[in-house]
Amino acid sequence: MSERIQFTLNGTPVSVEAHRDDTLLDVLREQLGLVSPKDGCQPEGYCGCCTVLVDGHARVACSQPATMFAAKSIVTLEGLDERQREAFALGFAATGASQCGFCSPGIVVKAASLLSKDPRPSRDQIARMLSAHLCRCTGYVKIIDAIEVAGRILSGDERPQLEWDGRLGSRAPRYEALDLALGAKPFINDMTVPGMVHGALRFSDHPRAIVKTIDVSKAAAMPGVVKVVLAGDVAGERHVGCIYNDWPVFIAEGETTRYVGDVLAAVLATSRRVARQAAAAIEVDYEVLDPVTDPEVALRPDAPRVHEKGNLLKKWEIKRGRVDDALARSAYVVTETFQTQFIEHAFLEPESAIAYDTPEGMRVFSGGQGIWDDRRQIARLLGEPESRVRVTLISNGGAFGAKEDLGINGQAAILARACGKPVKLTLSRDESIRMHVKRHPLKMTYTVGCDERGRITAVRARIIGDTGAYASVGDKVLQRACGHSCSAYDVANVDVESYCVYTNNPPAGAMRGFGSNQANFAMEGTLDRLAEKAGIDGWDIRWINALDVGGTFATGQILGPGVGLKKCLLAVKDAYKSAKYAGIACAVKNVGVGNGLPEYGFASVQVQDDGTILLRHSWTEMGQGVHTVLAQVVCEELGRYGIDLHRVRVQVDTNREFGTGQTTASRGTFLGGLAAKRACEQLKARLDGRSLQDLAGEEFTGEVTFTLTQPMGDPHLQRSHICYGWGVQVAVLDDDGKIAKFIAAHDVGKVMNRTLLEGQIEGSVHMGLGHALSEEFVVEGGYIKTPTLKSQGIIPATGMPPVECIFIEEAQPEGPYGAKGVGEIGLVPTASAVAGAVRAFDGRWRNRLPMKDSAAARAANPKAVGPKRATPRSNPQP
Repeated sequence: MSERIQFTLNGTPVSVEAHRDDTLLDVLREQLGLVSPKDGCQPEGYCGCCTVLVDGHARVACSQPATMFAAKSIVTLEGLDERQREAFALGFAATGASQCGFCSPGIVVKAASLLSKDPRPSRDQIARMLSAHLCRCTGYVKIIDAIEVAGRILSGDERPQLEWDGRLGSRAPRYEALDLALGAKPFINDMTVPGMVHGALRFSDHPRAIVKTIDVSKAAAMPGVVKVVLAGDVAGERHVGCIYNDWPVFIAEGETTRYVGDVLAAVLATSRRVARQAAAAIEVDYEVLDPVTDPEVALRPDAPRVHEKGNLLKKWEIKRGRVDDALARSAYVVTETFQTQFIEHAFLEPESAIAYDTPEGMRVFSGGQGIWDDRRQIARLLGEPESRVRVTLISNGGAFGAKEDLGINGQAAILARACGKPVKLTLSRDESIRMHVKRHPLKMTYTVGCDERGRITAVRARIIGDTGAYASVGDKVLQRACGHSCSAYDVANVDVESYCVYTNNPPAGAMRGFGSNQANFAMEGTLDRLAEKAGIDGWDIRWINALDVGGTFATGQILGPGVGLKKCLLAVKDAYKSAKYAGIACAVKNVGVGNGLPEYGFASVQVQDDGTILLRHSWTEMGQGVHTVLAQVVCEELGRYGIDLHRVRVQVDTNREFGTGQTTASRGTFLGGLAAKRACEQLKARLDGRSLQDLAGEEFTGEVTFTLTQPMGDPHLQRSHICYGWGVQVAVLDDDGKIAKFIAAHDVGKVMNRTLLEGQIEGSVHMGLGHALSEEFVVEGGYIKTPTLKSQGIIPATGMPPVECIFIEEAQPEGPYGAKGVGEIGLVPTASAVAGAVRAFDGRWRNRLPMKDSAAARAANPKAVGPKRATPRSNPQP
C-alpha cells in the first residue's frame, strides 16, 4: 500500500509515491537519488548518519514513515548553501575530522543547524550536540575542532590553508577529504548498476539446530521476487574462510546451524523492501539442539562438537627458562584471573556488495579488508579460476578487523550468478551485528613473580579464547595473545599456553588490538599488584622492566634497533607521578603478521596523459589513512616534478596481482610505504632529464618481501616479527573519579602525517575507553541480547576526555623513512591504564571488563552504566 506525498526538498517542490513501510531516508535515497544521508542503523535512529533538516530542525530520516513528512520542508547536505558547504569541507579537511567519512554528512547537517544559531559555540556545546551522533573512528576530538573552524570561517575570522604539497611530516589533508565531508564520496550502498536487483538473507533462528526443511513457497510467490537461492545453487565449494574453509555461505536442509548468523536462504527482488519482506516469509522447520556456549565446557571430552574435527581450533605455547624455580625464588608472587568481553566493532557503514557477470567473469565491488583474499574465496564458491573473478575495492565506512572475512561478498556473487543480473546486497544494522565477527572474550589466569626491587622473574599464563562458531582468524588472535602475553617487558622465564575454542556463540575474529590488548589487561594488572607489594609506584616498576634494544620479547626474539619504549616512559613520568589519581600502562604491538609467514608489499605508479599519477596498491582504505600516506610517499618522491596531492589518484583492484593478504597487523604504511617508494624510485631512474609526460602510460612497480621471521615456538627463533610499535598511556582522574585527561605517548618511528596520526590515537583511545568502561556485546545461550547500536554502550562525545598525544620518533631501520605502524597500538594499553587509575581512586582491583561499577564509567557513559557514585579512598597513590 502506498500514497503520494508532496514536500519541498532543498527548495524545490517534489511529489513521490511512498509505500507505507518507506521511511523518509528510503524516499530520499532510493527515489530521489540523494545519497549524502547515510543508512547506518535504520530504523533505530541512533547513529545520526541520516540527519536532515525538517522545517529548520535537525531530524534523523530513518526512524519515521515518509508519509509523516508530507508538506514539510526538507534540506539535505546537498541543499546547504555553498558558503556553508565550503566552510565545513575546509574545516573537516584541515582538522582531519573525517576518517572513514561515513558519519560526516549527518554531523555536518546537525552542525550547520547549530552554527546558524550560534556561530561560536563552546566545545562542551558541540559535544552535547554530538550526543545524537556516533563516530567510531575519531574519538570526536577532531570533529569538535572542525566545527569550531567552520564557525570561524563562516564568521570571516579564519580560512585554513591546506597543505596540498603532501610532504611527509606535514598536516596534509586526507585523500578525498572534501568529498568525504560533503557526502560526495560514494560508498557501495550509494552506487547503482543498470538492471540491478536487490538481495536479502534469511538467517537462522537458533544457534544450534538441525534444519529439517526450508519452505520458500510463500516468498517465491510474492510480487517482485525474482528468485530464491538455497545451498544447492552454489556451483563450487560452499565453505570458505580467511585461514580455514569452515564457514558455509549457506546452510542446507539436513545440516546443523552453528550460530544465529548462519544464512539459510536468500531472496532476489526488484526492490530491497520486497526482498526483505520475502526473506522474512521463508518458513524453516528445525530440530532445536542445546548450544555449546562456554569455551571451557566446549573443551570437555563429552561436549557436543561444533565442528567434526573437535572444539579446539588451535593451541599455542611459549616455554622459556625455568618458571617453577624462578617463582619459588621470587620475593613476591601474584596469581589472578582476568576476563574480557565480546565487543561489537560498530563500524558505521553496514556491509554492502555489488556483483555482476561480465564476459570476462564475475565483477564484485567490495569494502573488504583484503580483496585478493575475497577473489580467492569467491572463485572457490563459483567453482572457477581466480582469473575469472575481478574485485574492486570501494573504500569502506569503517571495519576495525571485522571486514577481513569474506562476509556478504560471497553471497552477492552467488546471487548474481544465479539470476544473471547485477545484484546489490546490503545488510541492515541488526543483520550486520548478527552476522559479522566480534572481539574475542578471553579468560586469562596469570601467575607473575618479581624480586625485592620489582624486577619480573617469571610469567605463567593460561589463556582461553572463545572464537565462536567459525575460525575466522581466531587462531592468530590467540597466537597474538600468547606472543604478547608479557606486554612490553623483559622476562627471562615464560610459560604461556593459549587455547582457541569453537562454541555456538557468534564468531570472534580480528578487531583492533587483535588479542594483544586483552593480554595487556592481565599482564599490566599483575604488574600493578606487584608494584604495591614491592613498595614502588607504577612508573618505577615499568621502568625497571621495560624492553629496550638487546632485550628479550616474550616469544624469545632479541630486539634490535627501533625500541623507543623508555623514551615514551620518560615523556609521561612527571604527569603520572604528580597526579592524585592516575594509572599507567605500557604497550607493544607487532607490525606485520610475522611468525614465519612471508610478507609482501606491492605498489605501482603510472603517469597519466595529463601528467598526473595513478597510484595502485594493495591495502584497504577504511579510515586509517593508508591512501593518504601512500599518496604522500609519492609526493615526497616526485614533488620536485610538480606532483602534489591534487595530482595523485589511488586505486586498489585485483586487475593487478598485488595480493598481500589482509589489511591487518598495522602494516599498510610499513609495507605499502616501502613499495610505493621503490615504485617512485624506478620512475625517477627512467626520467633521465625527461618530463613526466614523456613517460605517459608507463607503469613502474615497487615490490618488497620480508622473510625474516620464524614461527612462534621454533627452537631456533631469532625474530617473531619484523618490528614493533611501542607506547605508554596514562589515565588521570579528577576528584569525582572522572577521567580528566588521557596521555598517550607512542613511538611511531617517523611522523608521516601528524593530523592523521593524532586522529588514529584519539580514535583508538576512545575505543579503548569503551573496552575498559562500558562496551559489551551480550550473548546468552547463543542468542544476541544487544542487537542494536544503542545497546553496545559506546561512549558518547560528552564522555570523551582530552587526549594529549606525544610522538616519539625512534626510527625503525627497515621501515619507510623509519616509520612503524600505529593503527592498533593506540588502544592496547588503554583499559590497563584506566584500571590502574580507578584502583588509585577507590582502592578496588578489577579483573573483569567492562568496569561498569567504576566512577569513571558512570561519568563517561551514564546511560549505559547507571548513576551510582563511588567515593575515593584516602591514600590514592602507593
